[in-house]
Amino acid sequence: MSVDALIDSADREWRALGVRPGDRSTLVAELRTELEAAAADGLDPAELVGTDVARFALRVAEESGVDRTPARYGQVLGVATVGALLAVVVGFVVVMGLHQAFVAAFDLPRNFRVPVWLAAGVFYGGVGAVVVAGAVLAVRIVLRDAARIRHTAARMTLLLPPAVTAAVAGAVALGWSMDFPLTPIVIGAEAAIVVAGFLAATALARRWSVTARR
Repeated sequence: MSVDALIDSADREWRALGVRPGDRSTLVAELRTELEAAAADGLDPAELVGTDVARFALRVAEESGVDRTPARYGQVLGVATVGALLAVVVGFVVVMGLHQAFVAAFDLPRNFRVPVWLAAGVFYGGVGAVVVAGAVLAVRIVLRDAARIRHTAARMTLLLPPAVTAAVAGAVALGWSMDFPLTPIVIGAEAAIVVAGFLAATALARRWSVTARR
């Protein structure tokens, strides 16, 4: 394996371990110096790293004493998803409980018809707002002891609204193109679009927090 390939592999491991960008640059520079010196002496650089690059990268990080912030993507995405789902359930229960009050407050004439696009926009927009609030609060509260979780929650607040809005717009566009059929396949596709946007924005928020220079 070439020096560049070994360094790229080690750098990926350091990134996965949550080593800050500045510290990774230092480790990469030091490793390159050692590997190139070994190659100049006629040694195989791969022998210095060994067959287990992950173990080597962890050992170097520990010996160097660099700060590490584990990304914990699985936990963040899981907690955010559960929080969003709980928020939707609670929101649904509240809306159903206050249904009669809403009907009495907005007693429209029988011949008045709300445009389908407006009704869909309000529905999806409301769900999106509840999802964002539930996800951010869940991450902030449940993972409060995780490193840089406040930064993650703040970045989720910034990234989730536009991401969910774009995903909702895509879901509405899909439904509109098919005249909003209430079939499992279409509803599932709309939900998948929103979920994909939600997960991508959450993962990006966590990555931004972990890799940001401090």
